[in-house]
Amino acid sequence: MTKHADVIVVGAGLAGLAAAAEVADAGKSVLLVDQEPEQSLGGQAFWSLGGLFLVDSPEQRRMGIHDSPELALQDWMGSAQFDRDEDLWPRRWAEAYLDFAAGEKRSWLRQMGHRIFPVVGWAERGDGRADGHGNSVPRFHITWGTGP
Repeated sequence: MTKHADVIVVGAGLAGLAAAAEVADAGKSVLLVDQEPEQSLGGQAFWSLGGLFLVDSPEQRRMGIHDSPELALQDWMGSAQFDRDEDLWPRRWAEAYLDFAAGEKRSWLRQMGHRIFPVVGWAERGDGRADGHGNSVPRFHITWGTGP
């Protein structure tokens, strides 16, 4: 079998699926390969109920959950404890991801047909303090039509 593609993406988890979609949207051909069968599309998200981390979402606001990018950053830093010189790039990645989770992530997914169950739950629930470990508010958004 001979396949030609501008880009080959290895892994059909959420990151691989997002990368393949971006490549295709840019007008390039993409080959997506994974070791798992088609029914396991989504990688580990298949087993985690397809839960997604979003910040200050309409679903959170509807439930009376007060969230913000600043609170999410405080939560993340409480767990990550970035306090070394070599933590510069992990910290920058975390900040960029939080900007995405509070910004275009939900609308990007919605454009692709993704829908969210209207109840937000906990993932990595912390000790309830914004400067402690884990999340101080619920941020786990579950996908309609999720895995087992």
